[in-house]
Amino acid sequence: MAIPTSRTKEKAVIKIDKEKCSGCGLCVSVCKDFGLVVTDKKATLSENALFGCIACGHCMAVCPEDAIEIYGRELSPADLFKLPEKEAMAGYESLVHLLKSRRSIREFKDQPVGQELIARILDAASTAPMGLPPSDVNVLILDSKKKVRKFSEDYCAFLESIKWFVSGWFLAAMRPFWGKTNDELFRKFIRPLFEAYTGNMKKGLDFVMYDAPLAIYFYGSPYCDPADPLIAATYAMIAGESLGLGTCMLGGIHPMIQYSRKGKKFREAQGIRFPSREGLFVIFGYPAVKYSKGLHRTFASVTYKQ
Repeated sequence: MAIPTSRTKEKAVIKIDKEKCSGCGLCVSVCKDFGLVVTDKKATLSENALFGCIACGHCMAVCPEDAIEIYGRELSPADLFKLPEKEAMAGYESLVHLLKSRRSIREFKDQPVGQELIARILDAASTAPMGLPPSDVNVLILDSKKKVRKFSEDYCAFLESIKWFVSGWFLAAMRPFWGKTNDELFRKFIRPLFEAYTGNMKKGLDFVMYDAPLAIYFYGSPYCDPADPLIAATYAMIAGESLGLGTCMLGGIHPMIQYSRKGKKFREAQGIRFPSREGLFVIFGYPAVKYSKGLHRTFASVTYKQ
């Protein structure tokens, strides 16, 4: 049995070099599929694996003798790399300084983001933890101001075609079914957002993606853990900040293009491969403004279980 994804429906193959294996058992301790055991002081395949190897790579990465190789599910020994020394890693203070200095930037210089920086952002984002490997996160890249503006124009045209979705009669009809909270959300946020997007686009102003020089959309597949695209987008945002770019997460596009025939037609026209339960756009660019102060933020609640 193997866990299916959009990229593979087969389990990976574990190969163990018994000559190299020292029987330390580290591979057994990190395999949560129960796919390995130590027998006669050597690692060997278990007959009681839960799903079959999902190619998390833990056993291959932890083995001090390089005695284990994984093949399949988009993984092979060629994907291994040596971890950096501790001194080269970001410490807590430097990480928190980066996070606290981040602001949502919507004002950008008329300066493109080079392909080298885009590659570095994607490299960092690809390390994001995922529900099950191989990653089912898909990425759409709009790598110029012109491409971003065209997407925004197309999106506004799409919104114009479904204006009934925020009409008074539709919201009144839906209130008994989706309740007070959703009704408030649609009346006080979604409908004004529709009007801001489409109304300003008619004036030549891009309030969808603010004429950013780079936009990256992270979305999943029907097999994807809903959190995966959001985590990857967060990693990309942090990577962009570390490279001196301003960033902003945009949640007003993804939900509207997931449903209906018109939503499907829009996705297909934009090269978006799947509908996705969750997804996020992140825009990037060189900031046209500089903030000198940060703001303290809080959670809605923090509870220690008694």
